[in-house]
Amino acid sequence: MTKPHVIAVAGPTASGKTALAVKLAHERNGEIISADSRLVYKGFNIAAAKPTIQEREGIPHYLIDIAEPEYDYSAGDFYKDAKPVIEDIINRGKTPIVCGGTGLYFRILLEDFALPQIPPNPELRKELESTPVEILYEELKSKDPITADKVHINNKVRIVRVLEIIRTLGIPFYQAAGKKDSEYDVEWISPHINSREELYEKINNRVDKMLELGLINETQTLLEKHGRIKNFVGTIGYSEILQYLDKQISLDTAVEKIKQNTRRYAKRQLTWFRRNPELNMDY
Repeated sequence: MTKPHVIAVAGPTASGKTALAVKLAHERNGEIISADSRLVYKGFNIAAAKPTIQEREGIPHYLIDIAEPEYDYSAGDFYKDAKPVIEDIINRGKTPIVCGGTGLYFRILLEDFALPQIPPNPELRKELESTPVEILYEELKSKDPITADKVHINNKVRIVRVLEIIRTLGIPFYQAAGKKDSEYDVEWISPHINSREELYEKINNRVDKMLELGLINETQTLLEKHGRIKNFVGTIGYSEILQYLDKQISLDTAVEKIKQNTRRYAKRQLTWFRRNPELNMDY
């Protein structure tokens, strides 16, 4: 039986994924499903580099602006939301194009990774969330060094969920995570970048553009509306501007920190996506 064809446009931040996905959608009668953990949140526009209506060029985009920032949108949520969208696009004779930079989203939707079906434990999660991330990461390294090697210490949301599963099942996460056959015939595509230096220049230019578009005002608006919720203060761009608004650092320092933290994030994305031999990322 022939598997449904899906295009995956994956790569680091600022590499040109959105423009490439839109171009492919025009050429191949496609519609786009966002695979980005920040684009799901309403109001996270400038810092998350959410594509504008103009940038979408009339192509339908899904899984953007579907959750309030107070909600901890998980990889499991993404899988449940993305699956029926893909099926609907295919049933209408169009091509699904999954586009984004959140590696785990691609892995559970289009590759062979099956998340453990463990429901959230509110009391345990509250305990974990109130614990400093350094302590949580040490626990993860002691209980599951294989998974710890794949999770960055700054990704507290992910660490909390992994430890929740480990404590609930009493086994390492890598043993709890199952394997499955991919449900789709996936065509993997990444935007072409000549060098790491070119990517970093694109990142720096994007951050400068964010300031011009009103990143400071957007941060103030979100702060007034939502307060210092973790999904807000933990997002690159907002985190640094909040430090500026709190008069902890200068605006120039905040901007430089956004660029630095975004470059570090892009480096982690590259590490993740290079594990996929079908993605050409030699920079």
